[in-house]
Amino acid sequence: MIKVCTKNLDGVWFGVAYEGRQVFATSFAFSEQKALQCLLNHLPPKVPFEVTFTGSSLAEKTLAIMKSLYDGKNVVPEVCFSTEHLPAYTLKVLQAVSLIPVGYVTSYGAIARAIGGGARAVGNVMAANPFAPLVPCHRVVSSDFKLGGYGGGLDVKLEMLERERKGYTEPQKISVGEKLLQIFPVEFVLDKKF
Repeated sequence: MIKVCTKNLDGVWFGVAYEGRQVFATSFAFSEQKALQCLLNHLPPKVPFEVTFTGSSLAEKTLAIMKSLYDGKNVVPEVCFSTEHLPAYTLKVLQAVSLIPVGYVTSYGAIARAIGGGARAVGNVMAANPFAPLVPCHRVVSSDFKLGGYGGGLDVKLEMLERERKGYTEPQKISVGEKLLQIFPVEFVLDKKF
């Protein structure tokens, strides 16, 4: 049975849905109800779950990693995601986005060029990301370096990117399968006049 656990850490509610050693969904919000609802929306259909107020060591570890990522720290989320219920294209997008390091952003179109499909399809996957902020969808922006969209609100996306500012100045390319994904310093977004 999937267990669903939420915890308030410094005024932000973080949540995790897990079973055994696998994480089915993560979320964060400024209310417990919203964090919980987001988790429930990402659970596979017709799978039993229970809400628990005490999490396992996996839940506590995952919540701590989420808080660190939310705070802009460079943490590698070593979590085993349950993804067998997700479509193949969704997995490709989530895997590509997982490679974007702290301090960098990329565009929906750049991801599409690296893995196939279109920018809108990538945006749809980001809008339904079941693993925020472990899969850092907040690091995906429009090709003109405007924020694009964000389920938690654009102000939250901007704040998260601000915390990830590292002073980088040069774009980079990272390997995504057999192709390269262009990434840009987060400053390209933050220094843009909105």
